[in-house]
Amino acid sequence: MDTTITRNNDEIRRNFELTLERYLQELELMSDAQLSYKPSDIEWSVGQMYQHLIQSAMKMHLANVRLCISADEDSGKKKNQGKTETGEAVFAQTSFPPIRIRVPASPEYTPLQPDGRESIIQGFNEVSDEMRRMELLLEGTTQECTLAHPSFGGLNAEEWFALVEMHYRHHFLQLERLKMAWEERVQR
Repeated sequence: MDTTITRNNDEIRRNFELTLERYLQELELMSDAQLSYKPSDIEWSVGQMYQHLIQSAMKMHLANVRLCISADEDSGKKKNQGKTETGEAVFAQTSFPPIRIRVPASPEYTPLQPDGRESIIQGFNEVSDEMRRMELLLEGTTQECTLAHPSFGGLNAEEWFALVEMHYRHHFLQLERLKMAWEERVQR
């Protein structure tokens, strides 16, 4: 199955910016207590979720865009791996399935509470700036190099780039769950 990206990089970046705008609007409406509220010991707060979005984009998704681009420029480094069945489905639909994805808590994966609103805003601005830089770097690359995603298999630079927007959009489900949990707490 060929799941070539049907959206261009400019459209992906613009959609990302709209998604990011919604996250920033939600942040503006939240109290500090709501931002740090965890419905249970095994769930994240909205602040932790925001940290996760920033960290995954900068340390994994966009870092892999850059690695794929540099490997494309050095033909000796190419690693052509196919996508998994899940990866094929995600890219065919241009979105994650609307299900809750749980990863066991660990010091390496569980994000810390943010230092404050300004650190979240700064982090989102850094991701936005990096998305713009990567969009420019993607022009003229071959997209032959792939790097393995833990669930989706081998993704090329454009797919890693698109994954940022899909991942941010997917977390709207978690944001809504956390907002509902806060409302239920307030009504008690």
